[in-house]
Amino acid sequence: MAVSATLITALACGLAPATVASAAPQAPAGPRTPAVPAPDLEGVTAALNAAMANGAPGAMARFTGPDGVRTRTVGVRDRVSGEAMDTRARFRIGSVSKTFSSVVLLQLVDEGRLELDAPVNRYLPGLLPDERITVRHLLTHRSGLADYTDQMFARTVPGFEAVRNRVFSPQELVGLSLALPRTTEPGAAYKYSNTNFVVVGMLIEKTTGTSLARQYERRVIKPLNLRHTSYVHPETRIQGQHVRGYLHPDEEGAPLVDSTEQTVSWAQAAGAVISDPADLNTFTTALMRGRLLSPRMMDAMTTVTPTDAAQTRFYGLGLRRYDLSCGTQVYGHTGTVQGFYTYAFATRDGRRALSAMANTSNRGAVNTVLGGTLEAAFCGKPAKPAAGQGKQRSLSVVPAEADLPENR
Repeated sequence: MAVSATLITALACGLAPATVASAAPQAPAGPRTPAVPAPDLEGVTAALNAAMANGAPGAMARFTGPDGVRTRTVGVRDRVSGEAMDTRARFRIGSVSKTFSSVVLLQLVDEGRLELDAPVNRYLPGLLPDERITVRHLLTHRSGLADYTDQMFARTVPGFEAVRNRVFSPQELVGLSLALPRTTEPGAAYKYSNTNFVVVGMLIEKTTGTSLARQYERRVIKPLNLRHTSYVHPETRIQGQHVRGYLHPDEEGAPLVDSTEQTVSWAQAAGAVISDPADLNTFTTALMRGRLLSPRMMDAMTTVTPTDAAQTRFYGLGLRRYDLSCGTQVYGHTGTVQGFYTYAFATRDGRRALSAMANTSNRGAVNTVLGGTLEAAFCGKPAKPAAGQGKQRSLSVVPAEADLPENR
């Protein structure tokens, strides 16, 4: 190849070739993709240990990313047998079920069988006392329908024991809500309520003519091959290897209550799904990658509004967004059901996902520190503080739901 006289002169003078005009045009450099921090597994373990220090018998986390799967466990999954916590074990995921329910309903919207901004009473005539409440209001917790669980579990253990083996109809649960004052005008403000998703379950069953369990199976569980995920209402047992859940009584120092076996009929489409960490990672990853919903429905689902004054927590359509300290945004849901706290989140591109669980509830400090798994997993190791400065990040930077009533 011939070398131009200009280039020879430049090299002889010690100039870098980049300072010389080239005869051939150079392609502009593409945008640089910011480096993804490696998960801080020590930080994840520290968050799990903090959950135990605050009263959980055990805890676990499973992270998936470009470098594969990482798992961490501490403590026990069964206080009687002493069996160690195991990421292959199933557990009750509580309100993470709401994202499953939202996916099914949004698929029905995509099929033209429901409209997001149509009144609920168009599909369930006479169910609600206000024609202004829409399907979207349910999914965004802006219906104003009171949460019947606030009163149901005002006394934690007695409330739980009263419903442990009870089977409710969805209409009964809606009736419990309608007996209470409305919390907001429809669409006026975010106010979390399990009632919204009981009605979502009713919409799914009325529209499809089949059970909620059948729709979960057909539209989410089978397509993603979620082998350890099921909706077993009203069966009380968790089949196969599972984690036992322990409920803290309201009275300090009172013994833990094994709350594993229950119908969860008080929650239904709002919180009765059972799963495991691998299936939750698969679900959140697939959802974020667009495998379950059309681009139009994904845009609707991920359009969020703030739910806290600091504007670090947001809610879309059955989906939470947390803005972490490093700037990373993660989407998913939290879950609280008697005996279990759960986090299941993924990045918007679906390349990284975390699921974490502690086998206790009615212990807000456990929920808060368990949220530290998100910071550690998605933000990596915190920067070392400069001389004279304190820590840059604590385990509880992610605002968990300890400031909300239980059963979320």
